[in-house]
Amino acid sequence: MKLIALDLDGTTFNSRHEISKENLEVIQKAQEQGHKVMVLSGRALEEIKPDLEKYELLCPVGANNGASLFVMNQIVNMISLQPEQINKIVLEVDKEYLPYRITTNKGVFVPNDYVQRLQKVLTTEDDKKKLEIYKAYSERYGHQQIDHIEDILNDKSISIQKYFVYTLDPLQKSRFKTLLDLIDDLYIAATPLFMDIMHNQASKGNALKYMAEYYNIPLEDTVAIGDEVNDITMFQIAGLAIAMGNATDEVKKYSDVVTLTNDEHGVAYAINKYVLGIENEN
Repeated sequence: MKLIALDLDGTTFNSRHEISKENLEVIQKAQEQGHKVMVLSGRALEEIKPDLEKYELLCPVGANNGASLFVMNQIVNMISLQPEQINKIVLEVDKEYLPYRITTNKGVFVPNDYVQRLQKVLTTEDDKKKLEIYKAYSERYGHQQIDHIEDILNDKSISIQKYFVYTLDPLQKSRFKTLLDLIDDLYIAATPLFMDIMHNQASKGNALKYMAEYYNIPLEDTVAIGDEVNDITMFQIAGLAIAMGNATDEVKKYSDVVTLTNDEHGVAYAINKYVLGIENEN
């Protein structure tokens, strides 16, 4: 039995934000043969569940880059940011007036000036298309609005697992990250478009390790498939690290093998070849 950890966006989902028939059938075949298939995504649970339910895909979920782990929709592990970390992050985010989302154990929150913050960083004609996409994303998953972070911090029943911050300007990103690096015990996964900010114990690598222990599966029998920098930590832990054909060169450097792209059913190809031992036609 193997534990297979799948990233979602850019990996299991194609560029049309769909799970192809080919991917879905092979994932289900792996499950039928007794392998554990889990989703391990940077998204919040509230942003993952609707898509999995659409495809009737039942599996354990690692949300927020592994900060929140769920089995049968029940939380089995959660790693949260500490109040002193949060206060320092907020100070820097507001100083730069960056758009952000906060993922908590009670849903996802955005500031009430979220759209204005987006407009501040999205300035070109091409960016205006992104603005509509980001607004629609927030509306689709029902993100809640807050006036200030104190609205959350004052509620002792709420814990924060992740800050998702849009950072498009390279100079601003560098300045912002330099300040974040001064905050103790943070883990930052940065892409050209955004930063995921979490406690340094929260990562896809640690999540994969936790779930392997949960299911009593040796790490050498784990498989990780992904395409982005936040997948590197699980590549470093997994017995077999598989980069998507559309992954960046940096990510591919940490992989053992490279599969096809997400528009070529790369997940199906990889599971067939490296888990099920089935020869692919491609």
